Amino acid sequence: PAPPRGPPLSRRAPAAAMAEGGGSGRGPPCPGADAALRRWEQLRRRVTAAAPWARGLLAVAAGLGLFYLVLRVPLRLRDSLAAVTMFLSTLTPKFYFALTVTSSFISGLIFVFEWWHFRKYGTSFIEQVSVSHLRPLIGGVENSPPAPAAFSAGENETILFFFFSECKVWRNPLNLFRGAEYSRYMWVTGKEPLTYYDMNLSAQDHQNFFTCDTDALRPSDTVMQKAWRERNPQARIKAAHQALELNNDCATAYVLLAEEEATTIVDAERYFKQALKAGEMIYRKSQNCHSQSPQHEAQLRRDTNVLVYVKRRLAMCARKLGRIREAVKMMRDLMKEFPLLSMLNIHENLLEALLELQAYADVQAVLAKYDDISLPKSAAICYTAALLKARAVSERFSPETASKRGLSTAEINAVEAIHRAVEFNPHVPKYLLEMKSLVLPPEHILKRGDSEAVAYAFFHLQHWKRIEGALNLLHCTWEGTFRMIPYPLEKGHLFYPYPSCTETADRELLPTFHEVSVYPQKELPFFIHFTAGLCSFSAMLALLTHQFPELMVVFAKAVRHRLSRCLEY
Repeated sequence: PAPPRGPPLSRRAPAAAMAEGGGSGRGPPCPGADAALRRWEQLRRRVTAAAPWARGLLAVAAGLGLFYLVLRVPLRLRDSLAAVTMFLSTLTPKFYFALTVTSSFISGLIFVFEWWHFRKYGTSFIEQVSVSHLRPLIGGVENSPPAPAAFSAGENETILFFFFSECKVWRNPLNLFRGAEYSRYMWVTGKEPLTYYDMNLSAQDHQNFFTCDTDALRPSDTVMQKAWRERNPQARIKAAHQALELNNDCATAYVLLAEEEATTIVDAERYFKQALKAGEMIYRKSQNCHSQSPQHEAQLRRDTNVLVYVKRRLAMCARKLGRIREAVKMMRDLMKEFPLLSMLNIHENLLEALLELQAYADVQAVLAKYDDISLPKSAAICYTAALLKARAVSERFSPETASKRGLSTAEINAVEAIHRAVEFNPHVPKYLLEMKSLVLPPEHILKRGDSEAVAYAFFHLQHWKRIEGALNLLHCTWEGTFRMIPYPLEKGHLFYPYPSCTETADRELLPTFHEVSVYPQKELPFFIHFTAGLCSFSAMLALLTHQFPELMVVFAKAVRHRLSRCLEY
């Protein structure tokens, strides 16, 4: 009989039992309910008594099922292996030849693509996909290593400061003119010399240098504020002409036209002279009222930036047009007039001009001031110091003679200066020794990176060639630097460890057709070795199959037989 839906009456609460008895606890019991209760109790006892036997029967049934599966799988595997063996025994040598050729071809394509991706981006494509897509699916998490606890808070701040200063992108002090130089290169070669990232940084610099909060009060400056944000060069030039129509003394408009519209250095100089005239007038007005409000102070800073920029570019125009002494005088006057603007690195322009004049005593005087331990270094500073010390001994230097009698004190100083320069930027010697081809330098550089090496060698290679024996001394000694710094990313000799961020930034700064120099050299990824080995092995099998088909069939059958024996075991 079916058990009642509710719990047994003997287990119900007294209130529930009285409610079913008509609302009173003294009513007569129901005969049908007692019979159902007795039958339910008997059934419960039988099930409880039979429970151990039922559990035993279920365990036996599960064991038999598992035993059947254990015996059945090897039988099916043996049948499947027999079918595969029968199929493989019918294959001809042509099949093995086609299989090995196809395998070699596909692995060769993968190897070529991996090699191209590594040379272009510095990473393995398969490893990159595995890390970025497969690791999250597997459940792996990249945990950034915690900061070392051995350093105090002050030391950590110092380390972070030097790390970010090493990876900071700087304005190239010797950057070329877009209209007169970069654009002409693109017209001749059809290649874009500047990257979008580099031009975007220049646009940010122009907005910081040439705009302020009070531009909205002057219509011409409002137009120029929009012009510096414009991406299209023709739109920027058009906006500059509109600003000049509103105000013929808009200095920033002349600056933009000199940089981008002028197609020769002479035209650029003419525009900069007009900008200088307008900039000096505006600068004098800002000086008279700069203390009236914070807005006037911001305007004075902007006008100062414009004036310094114009004078510097005028000096660079004079240098490019051959008026070197005039350029040197303008740079010296500019450094005296604005001594606090040393972050613009005008002294690097002065060093290059003095080297062109072969005024080495003046170059040494500039280095004595700026090659200081408390000041940031650059390739121009380090390599110019090495050039001056090499100049004293390079003419009489000979590797054979030096190996016999040893190095003199002056030669040791020159070699140490070269090692110091190479440690700071190890990419420069390849360009100076013409082991790598040069490209136009970018508008921004990364110190100690390939972009700085390109910018330095582009302007200073002629100075090294002018000094007899300097490049020979560099060629004989520059590679010895790396013996002093076997782990450059972990510990340096005279400078902080070489930053690991240079390759990524240089790829953004330098054009795509330039092969970026990487230091230290990266080892080839595992998958390049793997695909190369797989391609070679498959090609060798294809060749052997083509030359000795019957022998390869016998070899394949032996391998298949050995494999089947292993599976059976």
